[in-house]
Amino acid sequence: MTTPAAATRRVARALDALRHGWAIRVTDAAGALDLLPAETGFAQPGLYAAQMLISAARAATLKLANQRHAAVPHAPVLIHAAEPFTLAKARDLADPAHDLASPLRGPFRASPIASLAGAEAAMELARLAGILPAFLVGSGIDVAETVAAADLAQFKDPLNLTIQARARLPVDACEEAEIIAFRARDDLREHVALIVGQQDNAVPPLVRLHSECLTGDILGSLKCDCGPQLQAALARMAAETTQGGWGVLLYLRQEGRGIGLINKLRAYQLQDQGFDTVDANERLGLPSEARDFPVAARMLDLIGARQIRLMTNNPAKVAALEALGVTVLERVAHQLPANPHNARYLETKRDRTGHLLK
Repeated sequence: MTTPAAATRRVARALDALRHGWAIRVTDAAGALDLLPAETGFAQPGLYAAQMLISAARAATLKLANQRHAAVPHAPVLIHAAEPFTLAKARDLADPAHDLASPLRGPFRASPIASLAGAEAAMELARLAGILPAFLVGSGIDVAETVAAADLAQFKDPLNLTIQARARLPVDACEEAEIIAFRARDDLREHVALIVGQQDNAVPPLVRLHSECLTGDILGSLKCDCGPQLQAALARMAAETTQGGWGVLLYLRQEGRGIGLINKLRAYQLQDQGFDTVDANERLGLPSEARDFPVAARMLDLIGARQIRLMTNNPAKVAALEALGVTVLERVAHQLPANPHNARYLETKRDRTGHLLK
């Protein structure tokens, strides 16, 4: 019988393999799939595969949704073409950057997937690895790691997250602040919480969940509102301290709403072609929302903040935390003015993802 520690190690090794371009085997009760990542895989002489595994969103972009085996919502799709796939063809098919220039792909035919749980796990592994969700499927591929579909639940268990370090950290917004770092043993993403003011668990803190945004937080990107939201949240929390309150900024290492930096930049390229944020992610074969809210709930629990006032314009975020046992006493609006570069981004948030923006 496998142990939770062994399961999380297998997932960690599988993620490492995918980033390096090595093949993995994903097993479930129905069988196994040998998968070579289309984006990062190493070309080998004579390497061909009769089939590819792609996401449901990517299959819809390729106009396959009218086929019976590609019509199940959110389920991965196994396809084959008139000729076997080379790695170069697989990469071209996986990457939507040239879709408009080469709109006629295929024809492809969808086939039934025996190992559906394994295929779904493969899509999630690709997202966690930050690569495009597309694989060559075949036998005889040199497999670097074998992972079970059920191992993912152990890897993603928020109870794996623990406090690793904490220290006083005066910041521009408030000199009285403390930073707390969290990490799980086999997931090396280091989430942090910044406690603004004097922690008093008898007083519900003002909390902001902020997903990492390198382009907005560090480089000052105008394509989103992340950087200004981060600074405004800290300023609002600092103001709370003058009235006997305190704040918690959770900085979550979930770039691009959970799809990773490189895929976020690919989505930017597609936005420049005219697609909105949601459609760009779907053309990549990725979800528009893939953040791990159980991690945030676990962080709040570890610091003892079980009743909070949440700064957000997204009611779904409130619902997600409440479903995880966090008591959200108040939703505090957190809207900032648009600029010419992010106006459409904010409109998409309002119109397609339910954000409450006036």
